[in-house]
Amino acid sequence: MSMVGGMGGMGGRGGGFRGVDEAAQRKLNAEAPEIPHLGSRIVRMFRPYAGRIVLTGILVIAGAAIGVIPPLIVQQIFDQALFPTDGSGVDIGLLWRLVGAMIGLFLLSAVLGVLQTWLTATVGNAVTGDLRVRLFDHLQAMELGFFTRTKTGVIQSRLQNDVGGVSGVLTNTVTSILGNAVTVVSALVAMVLIDWRLTLIAVFLMPILIFVQRRVGQVRARIAGHTQESLSELTSITQETLSVSGILLSKAFNRQRTESARYREENTNQVRLQVQRAMSGQGFFAVVQVLMASVPAVIYLVSGYLIAGGTGAITAGTVVAFTTVQARLLMPLMGLMRVALDLQTSKALFARIFEYLDMVPAIQDSPGAITVAEAPGPIGRIEFQDVVFRYPDAAPDARPTLGGVSFVAEHGQHIAFVGPSGAGKTTVLYLAPRLYEASGGRVLFSGADVTTLTQESIIDHIGIVSQETYLFHATIRENLRYAKPDATDAEIEAACAAANIHHIITGFEHGYDTVVGERGYRLSGGEKQRIAIARVLLKDPPVLLLDEATSALDTVSERVVQEALDNAASGRTTLSIAHRLSTVIGADVIHVIEAGRIVESGTHAELLAGGGLYADLAVEQMAASRIEGVEGPPPHTDFAGRRADRAPAGSAGADATRLLEDPPVDERTWPLAE
Repeated sequence: MSMVGGMGGMGGRGGGFRGVDEAAQRKLNAEAPEIPHLGSRIVRMFRPYAGRIVLTGILVIAGAAIGVIPPLIVQQIFDQALFPTDGSGVDIGLLWRLVGAMIGLFLLSAVLGVLQTWLTATVGNAVTGDLRVRLFDHLQAMELGFFTRTKTGVIQSRLQNDVGGVSGVLTNTVTSILGNAVTVVSALVAMVLIDWRLTLIAVFLMPILIFVQRRVGQVRARIAGHTQESLSELTSITQETLSVSGILLSKAFNRQRTESARYREENTNQVRLQVQRAMSGQGFFAVVQVLMASVPAVIYLVSGYLIAGGTGAITAGTVVAFTTVQARLLMPLMGLMRVALDLQTSKALFARIFEYLDMVPAIQDSPGAITVAEAPGPIGRIEFQDVVFRYPDAAPDARPTLGGVSFVAEHGQHIAFVGPSGAGKTTVLYLAPRLYEASGGRVLFSGADVTTLTQESIIDHIGIVSQETYLFHATIRENLRYAKPDATDAEIEAACAAANIHHIITGFEHGYDTVVGERGYRLSGGEKQRIAIARVLLKDPPVLLLDEATSALDTVSERVVQEALDNAASGRTTLSIAHRLSTVIGADVIHVIEAGRIVESGTHAELLAGGGLYADLAVEQMAASRIEGVEGPPPHTDFAGRRADRAPAGSAGADATRLLEDPPVDERTWPLAE
């Protein structure tokens, strides 16, 4: 009976959401976004695989239908071959033919099951893969602002958990519905054909069995939910404490024992839940086992009364065949009962995925956009014309981040931006390559409005070195080739030599094949920054954007990296931001930004002599860098309260004059104006 009960392949197969707390899942489903025409959009995803889907459906129906034939053969084996009703004795020839037919059906069902599994796995995973790549590509196209206002964990959850969640639906649910439905219908038909009276008895008892099974499933699902939460917490603890930053933090504060205790406590909770999960519902299962054994027993009892009463011809073959078919009904019926939740859950997951897919990038190429090569101006010329910028999520009455910024950077010029934190300097740099869209005014690149140029061609002409260098957990060579995949070793070494890092790399045991570690933690700050500069040099762009590239470095490292930056900037249009004024004193033009506006412009010497905000910044940095005990001018008394959202506080000419007459101890930092 167990062999026959396993026929059909699809009997009792569920969708992709087993072990789920139904109440919690329904709550999440209710919170899912509403997506118009969601069903038709899901169906369209399967169109490239229509042929395979049709073939899968045929195999499912055929397998489910074949599954009910063996019980009918069993009836013939008992009533015609083993115990003929005419008393003629065993018919060996007929028995061979019937057994051969049954084995043949088993083999055919197994083959159909393998083919069906391969087709469903192929189609389901192919659609899942298409959806995952489609979502990843779409996220790659989103503007930078989307990532600054959205948690990374939320994005990863959509890409991994939601797409992974629908995988089971795409692979199993549709075939489960079809296979279970065919199995139930065909089994009921077979039961009626065998004996309609026994069918009534079985159908009456079956709901009781299903109800008990459902209750057991709900109990175990709730425990499974708590178990998954505990596993998530264990994973979170592992990620937080065993990453490079986490282990450094725990060692720095001597908290290793605390972290171990926290992990041990959660692990104890996990063990408890696993035991509880294993033991949950054991009483229910005992009842289920009694009921499962009782249904055939009741059938036997009723059959006995029918035979004894002479109310109808019931043979041994009829009883055996009937109980065999009846055993096939339980799992398919339970599977169908879960279909509604499975479909609702899959709908919620698809809605979350399509919510992201329906987001329109705020920055897109305009129709008929041209490349930078087709722009009318010289390559590398950047111009801001009364540019205004306000972040999309800013309060309506908030001051714009930039308010009417205008400047020109000619090809080969070094233009620097300085000013208090929050003044808008980095925003200027991000608007130049159109990583953000200006709210007003125009940004021109090579003489053309950036909105008329393709984003790809703009980025191809720009190299960016930021304060926070990002390196992959890979070799130095692989990190460098990120800028130019086909770069030769000679080109890589030349770029590193220009960035003052080649001699250090060759001193490593594995040279350019040295693995830098997660985010480059195996390298010093200066080494990481110079590799980042070499990566930009390998790209060889005509425009260079430097966003406080040396602010996190010590004086010695700053001097070396600054030399590398000077080499990189040679012959290129360079826009740089700096808090340390020592890094921009050689710029062709220095723009001082405060409260989103350019309040001063000129060379280092001109701005010092002008006695404005730049002179204030210079005096403060001079005072901060002066060695204790060395006599010098006091810090500017009015600068301490200055903020990015305040206008300049008047002249600082006296301090600027004093700076020219009495330079700081480190003359490299503050060269005198000639």
